[in-house]
Parts: sequence; structure tokens; C-alpha cells
Amino acid sequence: MNRLIDAIGQQHAVIDADQKPRIVSLVPSVTELVCDLGLAHWLVGRTGFCIHPQSLLADVPKIGGTKDVNIDKIRALAPTHLIVNIDENEKPTVDALARFIPQVIVTHPLAPEDNLNLYRLLGGVFNASDKAEQLCGAFAREYEATRLLAQSSPYRVLYCIWKDPWMTVSRDTYIARMLALIGWQQCEVKSDKRYPEFRWDSALVDAVDEILLSTEPYHFTEVHTNALENQLGKPVRLVDGERLSWYGSRAIAGLAYLRELSPAR
Repeated sequence: MNRLIDAIGQQHAVIDADQKPRIVSLVPSVTELVCDLGLAHWLVGRTGFCIHPQSLLADVPKIGGTKDVNIDKIRALAPTHLIVNIDENEKPTVDALARFIPQVIVTHPLAPEDNLNLYRLLGGVFNASDKAEQLCGAFAREYEATRLLAQSSPYRVLYCIWKDPWMTVSRDTYIARMLALIGWQQCEVKSDKRYPEFRWDSALVDAVDEILLSTEPYHFTEVHTNALENQLGKPVRLVDGERLSWYGSRAIAGLAYLRELSPAR
């Protein structure tokens, strides 16, 4: 059996066959994965951003957001397992929760292929390895099909996640590595942050072939797309943020979505 090691090197035990775990997930994309592994009946808490699949999560209590959770409400749910993410959840909050939650599983996928370990980690811990391997097979097929479409020369893009202030992603992120699968090179903004702020200037605009506005976390719309395109005189495209930034089971559809995108409209 593979060792079940999470993103910070912690080893996790497989639950006993007769155990009924109580899972709280603070990561929207992983909450969806938990459901797709057939484990929704063990979820006792989720964030307000954990919205997929709606039919399975409707009765699961909300415990706040990804960064402003209600610790007392989580304590009252008596969870046995907590699932968190390094980027999405605050370490002081996770440390506070770890004082009374026996198992804290830390996730941090940095590249699309990291989904395979994520599926196997959660599938292994919760006795859902067969379903995890099915997801691995589906992911591997989409991954190979997507890599075959990679462009020979880089197509330079700027992926925007927020405005007021404008924010983008560094190349050291899951999103940038997803785009790289089809030969799209994320424009590097000078910053030591993984999600840096930036200002529009002629050098930045000249450095990109196309600007991508993500539908999340900021809810960009076609109104923003049209306005920015008129302002900058560069192609601007609205892209599905969930399919490009959510790891977990949604990444399988995300790879297929990548293949639908093309450099020029």
C-alpha cells in the first residue's frame, strides 16, 4: 500500500472499516472531490464557497468562508478529519482547529499532475481507493490528450483574478501550470508574491498576446472583457475560473476545457 503523505509530509492512517468519520472541508474544490469519491455522507461541515455538487451539499452545514471560519461552530460538529489547503486557508486558523481535530489533511497541488496524488491520498484515507483509481484513469487520459495540443511556440497571456487592485498569478501556481500544458506562458509580474498586484502600463500590455479574465475569485463578466479590450487594444477573453483553477475531480473537465481554448478568437 502507498504511504498516505499529505502536502506537509504528514502521514495519515486509513480509517477502520467500521469507522464513520466526520469530515470538515475548508477547500471548495476538495469538497467536490470528496463527494465524487462517494464520501458526501461523511461531510459534516463546509465553507460557503463549497457549492459543488449542490444536490449533495445542500444539507451540509456552512462554517464560514475559506479564511474566516467559525471555530466554535466547527468544534460543535465534532469532526474527526479536517481538509485544508496551504493557499486557501490561514495557518493560525488551521493550527487552532488542529488542537481539537485529530486528523488534519493538508493539500497543496502545484501542477495538474499533482491531482493523481490528491485522489489517492483521500481515496486511501477514506477507503475509497477503487473510486480514486477511476478518477486517476480519467485524469490521465485527459492529461495526455491535452499535452498533445501544446503549441510549439509560447503564447503569452496575462491571467487576471481580481481588480481594484488588479491581481494576477505567478508562474509558480497551479493555474499557470495548467495554461502551460497547451503552451500558454503566463506573463511574469515582478513580485515575490504568488498572487501579485499589478498596474497596467504599455510594457506589460506589449508583453502579452492575450489577456484572460477569470470568472473567479473576482466575478469578471463580458462587460469587463469588452471594456478592457477597448481600453488596451489587445484581445481580452473571459475564461472559466473553476475549470482552470479548481484541482480535484473538476480538473478532469478542466483539461478538456483547455483543449477548447484557442490562441486567437
